[in-house]
Amino acid sequence: MTESTRRERLRADTEREILACARRLLVEDGSHAVTLRAIARELGITAPALYRYYDSRADLLRHVCDDISADLAATLNPQLAAIPVSQPAERVFAVCRGFRQWALAHPREFTLVFATSPEETNTSTNRPAQDHFGRVFLEVAGQLLSEHQIYPSESLEVPERVRGELTAYREDLAANLAAAGHQVAGEKLQLGTIYLILQWWARLYGHVALEVFGRFPFAVNDAEPLFESMLTELAAVVGFS
Repeated sequence: MTESTRRERLRADTEREILACARRLLVEDGSHAVTLRAIARELGITAPALYRYYDSRADLLRHVCDDISADLAATLNPQLAAIPVSQPAERVFAVCRGFRQWALAHPREFTLVFATSPEETNTSTNRPAQDHFGRVFLEVAGQLLSEHQIYPSESLEVPERVRGELTAYREDLAANLAAAGHQVAGEKLQLGTIYLILQWWARLYGHVALEVFGRFPFAVNDAEPLFESMLTELAAVVGFS
């Protein structure tokens, strides 16, 4: 083993140790406890030494988000692999259910990745955390859109004020799908379709956030029936049922 390779391995080991410590502090005490000083104290090193690995607390938190998102994707991918591509509805449901179950089991990780101001986890270069979870959804959406037509309901009207933003997002989505190997015909990416995808995410995230943070307007002892009812309604909207 060359000296440079040995140094690289030592650095990688130290980075894993730092991230593991940061994750432990996050789970035990929340994101406010994840500081370079606290980690240095836990690991028995000086705080300035950590700056050889991370430029700032925001940089550290971004890497923690990367780590958490990768773990979430690793949880969801086997669930997807067990469901044939020919069953698009079940694949979508698997991701939605898996996301909810993960969020309920990891509330502080969910909070950091999905409910923290972007400014807190962005570095001065504004590079966001790697969206491993988003790529899982992209994979499902790509297969769904490339093999099935989602017809927006005739009663669905896309608000004029969001058309410009939806058009820009449609272009980004088409480019990302193509980069992931999914060629989706233009007619399958109507503004109404993009609007449906946005509504689906908003309702999914909204329900999960309410459940994780206990913010339902009244006591809900078992929110699963509400969640399943929401999935059924959304499935009907996109023609799954």
